[in-house]
Amino acid sequence: MKRNIKNIVALSCALTGSLMLGSCNDFLDKEPLDKVTANAYFSSEADLASFAIKQYDLFPDDVNQWNIGPDALRDNDTDNQANTEGNIKRWEPGQWRALENEKESELDKQEWRFTRIRAFNFFFQQVLPKQEAGEITGTETNIDHYIGEIYFLRAYEYFNLLKKFGDFPIIDGVLVDEKEELVNASQRKPRNEVARYILSDLDKAAGLLQDNPNGGKNRITRNVALLFKSRVALYEATFETYHRGTPRVPGESGWPGANMAYNSGFSINLDQEIAFFTDQAMAAAKDVADKVTLTENSGKIDPSAGQSAGWNAYFEMFGDIDMSKYSEVLMWRAFDAGINIANGNATYAYGGSNTGLTRGYVENFLMKNGLPIYASGSGYSGKDQTLDQVKADRDERLQLFMVSESTRHNIYVDDDITDSFFGTPNIIADVSNRKVTGYHIRKTLNYSYDPRTLGGRLSQEGGHVIFRGAEAYLNYIEASCLKNGGNSIDGTARDYWKQLRRRAGVSDDIDKTIAATDLNKENDWAVYSGGNMVTPMMYNIRRERRAEFIAEGFRMDDLIRWRSLDQVKNYIVEGCNFWDEMYNNKIFYDETTGKSRLVEAGTAGLVANVSSRTVSKYLRPYQVTINNNGLYNGYNWMKANYLQPICINHMRISAENPSDVSTSPIYQNPYWPIEPNLPQLE
Repeated sequence: MKRNIKNIVALSCALTGSLMLGSCNDFLDKEPLDKVTANAYFSSEADLASFAIKQYDLFPDDVNQWNIGPDALRDNDTDNQANTEGNIKRWEPGQWRALENEKESELDKQEWRFTRIRAFNFFFQQVLPKQEAGEITGTETNIDHYIGEIYFLRAYEYFNLLKKFGDFPIIDGVLVDEKEELVNASQRKPRNEVARYILSDLDKAAGLLQDNPNGGKNRITRNVALLFKSRVALYEATFETYHRGTPRVPGESGWPGANMAYNSGFSINLDQEIAFFTDQAMAAAKDVADKVTLTENSGKIDPSAGQSAGWNAYFEMFGDIDMSKYSEVLMWRAFDAGINIANGNATYAYGGSNTGLTRGYVENFLMKNGLPIYASGSGYSGKDQTLDQVKADRDERLQLFMVSESTRHNIYVDDDITDSFFGTPNIIADVSNRKVTGYHIRKTLNYSYDPRTLGGRLSQEGGHVIFRGAEAYLNYIEASCLKNGGNSIDGTARDYWKQLRRRAGVSDDIDKTIAATDLNKENDWAVYSGGNMVTPMMYNIRRERRAEFIAEGFRMDDLIRWRSLDQVKNYIVEGCNFWDEMYNNKIFYDETTGKSRLVEAGTAGLVANVSSRTVSKYLRPYQVTINNNGLYNGYNWMKANYLQPICINHMRISAENPSDVSTSPIYQNPYWPIEPNLPQLE
C-alpha cells in the first residue's frame, strides 16, 4: 500500500523539509549535501533569482539545436508546414493510444505531471513566510520580482497542462505523503476554473514584476505576464465558444466530470464565462499593445551585396544577436558561443531543416492590394512554375520569410553557393538540408554569419524571440470580434489591424479584403469551427494571425481552440509546383551519368524520393512511398485528439478499487478508452 501511495498521480514526492528540487542540484554545493535545507537556501534575493532562472527551461529551448528551432518545428503536421516523416499518431486513426504508463516518445511527451507545480508550491511555502517576516536579504522590489516570476512560471506550466488535458487538479500547496490527501488532490477541476486559477497567478505576477528587471528582456517582465494573460484568456474564451455542446466543455452534454460525486454542486453559465475570459483577454492585450511599437518593415526584401545588417529591421529582429533594442520583442533568449551556448537556428534556416511551408499556407497570403489571389482585380498572375512568381506582389511577410530563386544567399560570394541551398529547392537533399515542400522558410536567418562553414554553425549567436508584442495586437483584434459575435470589431481593434497590415506592406483597407473573401475558395482549415464556416471577418482575423506567425509555433494551438479540425478528412498536403519546370534543374542530375536523380513514386524496382507527376504537379511529401505509410491518403482527424488521453495507471493507482478505474477520482478524457493500449473511440 505504501508503494501505491507514493505513486498516486506523481504527487507523492511531496516535500517535507529538505530541498529536493531536481532542477536546483547545482545549488546544493553551498553546504554539505546532508546539511542543505530550504531554510538555509531561500535566504537572499540571489537565491530566489537563481531558483527562478533554473525554471526557465520551461520555455522553448534553442540551445545547440540541430534544427530550425522548437517554435518552427511545432508548426509541422498542420496545414502550415510539413516535414518528411509526418505525425501518424495525430493524423492516422488508431495510431495514438491510451497507454498504461507514460512514455517519453509519445506525442508531445504527454504527461499527467506535477513535478514543476510541486517545486513552485514548495518555493511559495518557504519564501512567502520569510518575506513576511523580513528574513530575506536584498532589495524588496527585486525580491517581489523573483516571486512574481514563480507565479508566472506556475501559470505557464498550468497552461501547458490545460491545453493538453482540459480539466486538471488545482494544487496550490505542498502535500504530505498520506493517501487520503493525495487522492483528494487528484480530483480534476473543470477547465474554466483551471483557467481562472491561471489568470489569478498572472495577476499576482503582474503586480510584482518589474518593467525592466536585472537581466532586462532576458527575464520575465510585467508586460510578458500581461501578454501571456491575454493568450490564456483568449484560448479559454474561444475554446468554450467553439467546443460548446461537446463533452470537452464543463457542464455540457456528456461531460465526464458530471459523473464524479465531487462535482455534484458544480454549475456554469457559459455565456458569462466566455464574456469574462474575452474581457480579460482584451484588457490585458490592450495594456501591452498600447506600449509596444511594431518593428518597422523597410519594404526591402533582401540585403544588398555585402550588407549584413540595417536593411530591414522586421526581418533582422528574428535572428539578431541583440534583440533588446526592439520595442516589439518583450522577452528573448541570448546566446554566447564563448561559453558554448550556441544557437544553430540560422544555419538550419539556411539549409532547410527538413521542413517547409504548404501550398495551402502560401496561397492563403493576400496580394499587396489586400485582395485574395482568386479575387477579381487581385493582379495575381496565376503562374507558379517558379517561386518568384508565387511571391510577386504578395504580402511582404511571404516575400521576406519564404525563399525564392532571387532571394539573396548571404553576404559572401554568391557564386560559391550551389542551387542546393537557395534557388531551386533541393527536395531530395540530406535530411538536415531538405526543403520538404519546396517552400523554404527563411525566418531566423542572420546574414552576419556564413552558414557554409561549420564554424558559422557553432558560433551562431542570434537570439530567440520568446514573446513579442504583435501577439497583443492580434489577441485584442480576435477577442473584439468574438465579443461582437464575429461580425464587427471596435475602433481599437481596427487600428491595431491596420498597423499590422501596413507593416506587412498590405493595403489597410480591411473591408475590401472581407468583401472579396470567398470562404469556399480558401484552402485553410481555419475557415471552419466545429465543421461550420465562420464569418468572413472572423476568418480574415484568423488569416492575419496565420500570416504574422510564420514558423512561430502557434498554429496547432489555434486550430484546437477554434475547433477547426472536425472536417479534416483525407487532406492531402501539397507543396510547390515542381513538375512543370523545377524538376529540370541541374541539381537533380548526376553529372557522371547524365541521368536524373529523381525517382518518382511507383517506379518499379527503385526506391522513390519524390511524389509522382501523374498524381499532381505539386509536391506531395506523404505520397512518395505507399507501403507502411498511414498518411498516403491524407490527414484524418479524430474527435478524441482535441485533448490528450490520460494514462490508465494514474487512474488505477488512485482508485478505491485498483481493478476498477471508474472508482478513481481521475476520469478519462472524452472519446478515449479506459483500458490500456486501445486507440481513440471516435
